[in-house]
Amino acid sequence: MLYQLYETQRAMLAPFSEFASASSKLYNHPLSPFAHAPMSQRVSAGFDLLHRLAKEYEKPEFGITAVEVDGVQVAVQQQVAIDKPFCRLLRFKRFTDDPTALGDMKQQPPVLVVAPLSGHHSTLLRETVRSLLSHHKVFITDWTDARMVPADAGAFHLDDYVRYIEEFIRHVGPEVNVISVCQPTVPVLAAVSLMASRGEFTPRTLTMMGGPIDARKSPTAVNNLAMNKSYEWFEANVIYRVPPNYPGAGRAVYPGFLQHTGFVAMNPDRHLSSHYDYFLDLVRGDEDSAEGHRQFYDEYNAVLDMPAEYYLDTIKTVFQDFALVNGTWRVKGELVRPQDIQTSALLTIEGELDDISGAGQTRAAHGLCTGVPKARQFHYDVVGAGHYGIFSGRRWREKVYPQVREFIAKFGSGPLPRAAAKSTAKAPRKAAKKATTRRR
Repeated sequence: MLYQLYETQRAMLAPFSEFASASSKLYNHPLSPFAHAPMSQRVSAGFDLLHRLAKEYEKPEFGITAVEVDGVQVAVQQQVAIDKPFCRLLRFKRFTDDPTALGDMKQQPPVLVVAPLSGHHSTLLRETVRSLLSHHKVFITDWTDARMVPADAGAFHLDDYVRYIEEFIRHVGPEVNVISVCQPTVPVLAAVSLMASRGEFTPRTLTMMGGPIDARKSPTAVNNLAMNKSYEWFEANVIYRVPPNYPGAGRAVYPGFLQHTGFVAMNPDRHLSSHYDYFLDLVRGDEDSAEGHRQFYDEYNAVLDMPAEYYLDTIKTVFQDFALVNGTWRVKGELVRPQDIQTSALLTIEGELDDISGAGQTRAAHGLCTGVPKARQFHYDVVGAGHYGIFSGRRWREKVYPQVREFIAKFGSGPLPRAAAKSTAKAPRKAAKKATTRRR
């Protein structure tokens, strides 16, 4: 019922939002007589703010059409490499990815960026992708809004998420380097662990950023909510059915508008101050600052619905049972064993001021991946960075990305360690043997 009420409210606000937008232009356009009335700039700014508060925010585009590679500006084409019901694997194909074109691609190994399925769209990692494209071939997971997936496509569980990641890793190939941001650190570690246990190849490098590998360490407000409320409470209070005006009508989801309410509730004063500053920027005519506000909130306010099964599985597996760190997690019957990973180098990254994934939660991956030699394990604390600062903004560009680039450059190509190379050579035979056994 709550979802239907929200949709009714949204439909009622849509005409008001358009009226506010038109009124703002009426009091601001140089050819309009209203633009010369007293206080016209403030009236225009007020209507503009009302328009943005009432409007619906759709999924933004990545908008990456060119990037600088080795000092040369080259074209970038966004392609769909794999299209699955709940996710598309996107590839940003550069002109230099053609071996006959500019650049030495041997020095630019492929990177698979696993974006979060936790409210915001994958375009939140636009700046991450843009930076990586200067030195790598880049793929990214683009999760589908669950309200747009027809109910007959079936359920989507956390186990299915792990299987998707395995498929994407295989698609990119043995030279892949995986970067997981926030929520996917857990299913990515599970996927790579399962591939290692079967004797398949694993990514050259694993970079895990701001994720709840062990949510018991330095729990944040987000962690406390997930740990202190029962599974039944979440099932009864945050799960709703998609209304009939969407393709996914009838599907059980954790609605995006509820997630957005939670995001804002974590820092209401900051958002209120930001909107007031936007109003003042419009009054002063500071268009650059106003545009920066628009770009941020166009992204921040665009949210998606999560499949209910996946969300509830994550609550129980990650935040209540701590199944990964306790060694009890089974994905479709297979036990997740991070200690089986041997060939991948590991880098964990945490923000000093992260209020979503607390200190030590991501670093806990090192204690699980005991098969990775210590010489191939690294950790980086980003001083002064919050959660979003570790993958976007000035700190990402100036502090984090240079660390990631150097890490991949060192371990993302070249020969594997002797023991690792031996185990990888056996991988195809082991995987084929296990596949044959399963078919029998």
